[in-house]
Amino acid sequence: MRPLESDANAAEQALPSKSERKRAAHAAQDLGEALIALRERDLQALELPEALLEAVRAARGIRSRAAAARQRQYIGKLMRQIDTEPIRRALTSRSERDAEETQRFKRAEHWRARLLAEGETALDELAAARPDFEREQWARLVSAARAERPAGTATQGAAGRALFRALRGLLG
Repeated sequence: MRPLESDANAAEQALPSKSERKRAAHAAQDLGEALIALRERDLQALELPEALLEAVRAARGIRSRAAAARQRQYIGKLMRQIDTEPIRRALTSRSERDAEETQRFKRAEHWRARLLAEGETALDELAAARPDFEREQWARLVSAARAERPAGTATQGAAGRALFRALRGLLG
């Protein structure tokens, strides 16, 4: 093999393949779509370049399907020009926080349902699990929530919501 051929082969192998470039482009566009779905304050917290920030905001207002597709492609193009790793990390961190918050919400909801359905039994169990538990105060909260709840319904009034907030504070 001649030296020029080996240099050309080495340069060709160093470049990403067309498939790899296409996967990277789709990944950048997908990340851009995640940015479009963010709330404004979360978007501002990412400290994106101004052109990308404007493109994301513009994409939110587009109602035409074809125009929205073109705007997403444009966002993907802008995403390929910047380092996306910090954005990915921030979105992953946000997703993990949201999942933890959902678990805390479900845990509080589960305990509220148990306290309203089982009463004293669930209250005793919660007291055993939490050393900082003031049983009398919690018994009043549960009693008030049970009293205001119409029979056979799942709706909660002010006392039920207060019980839920207290549970979220207790369970962290």
